[in-house]
Amino acid sequence: VQLQASGGGLVQAGDSLRLSCAASGRTFSSFAMAWFRQAPGKEREFVAAWRFSFGRPYYSDSVKGRFTLSRDTAKKTLYLQMNSLKPEDTAVYYCAATRSTPITSSLYVASTFEYWGQGTQVTVSS
Repeated sequence: VQLQASGGGLVQAGDSLRLSCAASGRTFSSFAMAWFRQAPGKEREFVAAWRFSFGRPYYSDSVKGRFTLSRDTAKKTLYLQMNSLKPEDTAVYYCAATRSTPITSSLYVASTFEYWGQGTQVTVSS
């Protein structure tokens, strides 16, 4: 499985961005996929995740109500719509995927996901 992340950029606080993560592989609809982010000097942190075969998307408290996951199965693409961006959202955003079906608590853990994209920079100015 290969993941290609795109859509990052430099925006002002309050603006919106949509990140995309295009996946290869024939079993996209059974994946669990996620977005993590890493700011300079900080550890990688969970942003959002979704088990496509069942259940709803999950979000970190810091982005809940502002970020939304969606997917296009035909395009094998996961989207992260980011609204009301804040300077503290500045980070490199990574998409990740797993062929497994993790339990809910595992969705928040980076090591659950064996496939990773290259990262896309999001910078939010105040």
